[in-house]
Amino acid sequence: MLLKDLLVGLDYKLIKGDIGVNIGKIVYDNRKAKNGDIFICIKGFKTDGHKYVEGAISNGAKVIVCEDEVQVAHGITIIKVKNTRIALAKMACNYYGNPSSKMKMIGITGTNGKTTSAFMIKSILEECGYKVGLIGTIANYIGNRILKAERTTPESLELQELFNDMVNEEVQYCVMEVSSHSLELERVYGVKFDAAVFTNLTRDHLDFHKTFENYYNAKFKLFERAENHIINIDDEYGRKAIKDIKYRGVLGNTLTVCINNEGDLKAIDVTNTSKGVLFKVNYNGNISEFEVEIPGLYNVYNALGCIGASIALQLPISKVKEGLSKVTVPGRCEITAKEFKLPYDIIIDYAHTPDGLENILKTARGFTNNKLITVFGCGGDRDVAKRPIMGKIGTELSDIAIITSDNPRSEDPMAIINDILNGVEKDNYIVIENRYDAIKKAIEIALPGDVIVIAGKGHETYQILKDKTIDFDEREVVRKILEKFEVK
Repeated sequence: MLLKDLLVGLDYKLIKGDIGVNIGKIVYDNRKAKNGDIFICIKGFKTDGHKYVEGAISNGAKVIVCEDEVQVAHGITIIKVKNTRIALAKMACNYYGNPSSKMKMIGITGTNGKTTSAFMIKSILEECGYKVGLIGTIANYIGNRILKAERTTPESLELQELFNDMVNEEVQYCVMEVSSHSLELERVYGVKFDAAVFTNLTRDHLDFHKTFENYYNAKFKLFERAENHIINIDDEYGRKAIKDIKYRGVLGNTLTVCINNEGDLKAIDVTNTSKGVLFKVNYNGNISEFEVEIPGLYNVYNALGCIGASIALQLPISKVKEGLSKVTVPGRCEITAKEFKLPYDIIIDYAHTPDGLENILKTARGFTNNKLITVFGCGGDRDVAKRPIMGKIGTELSDIAIITSDNPRSEDPMAIINDILNGVEKDNYIVIENRYDAIKKAIEIALPGDVIVIAGKGHETYQILKDKTIDFDEREVVRKILEKFEVK
């Protein structure tokens, strides 16, 4: 491929060299560069790609794309741009022939609910007979084929390659979780969405965004790239988004969803049980009944966003009902160890934010006949300010809280636990640093009618410690512990 074809649509300046040269592939890791490749200098959190230009050239790179001035040997082409992340996204899009334009694209953003909503829409589309790709936190899917996900939204180069793989395997719809990081870091630059779903906005990722306004503005970028907007207006920032769409002159159609306000789609007659949730939806005066086999009022909101997206995409309502009734999501209000026929429930949930923890505990309380026992912690190297907030929520909404380690990463687990304890006002808690032992303690004290909620890790099958990552699938952990106990 010619370099000039990769630069189509990109604002750049040719510093030296020839844009008529043939190139190999695009890389942003100098160690992966080979003869004839383009090396794009990305400024990261811990290092700067401009420092590795010589390494890329010594490995064979013939073209350097940069923001800052670089000194290179004769025979190397230099392209200068204002933003190398945008350049990476645009050039990757050109390299793979703009694959996202060959599928229907549905993006989902928000603090909580992205994963569940993505699986809901995937189920609906498959019920309609379409082959579906999914990009998200748990895994990436091409039809029924599962690919490991390194992050919620891949870097733009890997994302465009994944889109291309989907197109080659005849995927018709791609559903993707669009994280605030990916929007801020331009990973989805150049992708046009047929529908964008906004779930909610609560405290998270302020270690990266610094302010809530920055966090919101990153999320808002998705609406600027979508033909249809489906927005939860029971959320404060959903209502702000509606105003900003008009104020900023964002084009496209907007559908509002709600339970407590008045919107285009309003859920009524909600019934929540441990087995799932039943509700009706009023749309233009027409009432339809829906069932989702995942409990929780927040899953009504998730379903509403998916119903709204389905309406915007003109999918048959009968298929929407069927798809929602069949959806399952790993690690999202997941009742585990059913084979043991326990007199109490054990629920695994990914809740790792204050809002997420509050949602799952209020949901579990609705079907708890005795005590609600919660096992939770907070991740290391992440937003410190949310720790005491989660400590207060976890103890206030539980009968017994067991505060433990999550993914401590480079931090001291007890230092994280002490941050959590700064928000605790009740004395209904136990501190057990080791997460296995904390789960074991919850099972030891559980009685008939109790509900145990193990929050924070959900679908994850590992735990990240200071010096290593260990296997830690909480479903397997629970089973191993139960095998050693007589059921009470």
